Amino acid sequence: MPVSQAPQTRIHVESIRFMSLKFDFAALNPSQRYKLLAGLVVPRPIALITTRSAEGVVNAAPYSFFNVFSEDPAIVIVGLQAKADLSLKDTTRNVRTTGEFVVNMVDEALARAMNDCAIDFPSEMGEPEALKLPVADSELVSVPRLADAPVAFECRKITIMNFGIERDLLVGEILAMQARDGVVDQQTLRTNYDRYDPVGRIAGSLYTRTKDQFALERDSFTVWKSRSGG
Repeated sequence: MPVSQAPQTRIHVESIRFMSLKFDFAALNPSQRYKLLAGLVVPRPIALITTRSAEGVVNAAPYSFFNVFSEDPAIVIVGLQAKADLSLKDTTRNVRTTGEFVVNMVDEALARAMNDCAIDFPSEMGEPEALKLPVADSELVSVPRLADAPVAFECRKITIMNFGIERDLLVGEILAMQARDGVVDQQTLRTNYDRYDPVGRIAGSLYTRTKDQFALERDSFTVWKSRSGG
């Protein structure tokens, strides 16, 4: 007696949409929102930000709620979070005081040091000194850059906007940039990814490399219309 086979079920796109999870962010607490956003908006670039306190202590802290915003003017944005007791973190306090900071980009060679910079060092103990990370002078700001960073953007604070007791948004203008030899072609300004291996943040203790790359060519509307038969 032949064994009957269950009929194959075809899943339609409409049914997939119907079964999708839905979250009302107003009903979630901040930690739940963070878990969703940090886990899904990936990978995120990492800014290892150096600042200097009024007492002269050089601080270094990683931020992955970070990106560039525009090129004219050249602007970076950084999400700054308060400490658990709602006091200001060193980066926020220092930028408010001096108006200057340096965004050091993180490559694979700097990844371990970047992670160590997230340790809760006391304010009077700067991460570069504690972790023996060499620093170098910047060109246009008084805050030093990390000498081992592949790229460093020297920035001046434009404004800090507050969005609640735990979150500020730092908007800064890039005044100058320094890059390791071979990372940027001086004539074409193109990045050489054989010499630049940035890492991205995923969530928790997960990070990602950028060596696995693929290219997508973008058509003009005329080419797309011709190709699609429209």
